[in-house]
Amino acid sequence: MADRSYLVAGLGNIGAEYSGTRHNIGFIVLDAWAQASNITFETRRYGDVAVDSFKGRSFYLLKPSTYMNLSGNAIRYWLQELEIPLENLIVVCDDFNLPFGTTRMRMSGSTGGHNGLENIEELLETRQYARVRVGIGHEFSEGSQIDFVLSGFSPEQVPELPHIADRVIAGIKTWAFVGGQKAMTELNTRTEKTDNAPSQ
Repeated sequence: MADRSYLVAGLGNIGAEYSGTRHNIGFIVLDAWAQASNITFETRRYGDVAVDSFKGRSFYLLKPSTYMNLSGNAIRYWLQELEIPLENLIVVCDDFNLPFGTTRMRMSGSTGGHNGLENIEELLETRQYARVRVGIGHEFSEGSQIDFVLSGFSPEQVPELPHIADRVIAGIKTWAFVGGQKAMTELNTRTEKTDNAPSQ
């Protein structure tokens, strides 16, 4: 049933040169989900898709192959293809305005200048969809934003990524089973692990 199905879109850029970069945190979260659930992605139209059936619900994990700036094409297609209602869409993306390790969930809102979210808003013609922003930090000088988001995480940050991914995954499941308010309570704080990490 469509109302028990969810589309979880992790944003990123395809290609080996982008693997593991800060801008690909959405892909990193979904890869961690697939590994933990012992499911595999299949290359389909507009992206790689995996399905996690969990406690009577189906989570369709989507990694768009359209590149970040055209993420809306893949999300619009799969919402229609799977007949999933907009309220059952959640998007995971990076945010350099948040400190590394911070997560922020909103049920709707502005794009914050994120190119992927801007394209999604344009093609869906609405801001009314859930999103989880994952902080990647902002340790870059003026004018070097693009180089920063397309670079890899620091050696100190890499070990924290599985903890962050686990927390985002748990929050998304809370959103699906309990609701957005509870999920935001869980996700809109930093993890203890990250709080105790050295400052970047």
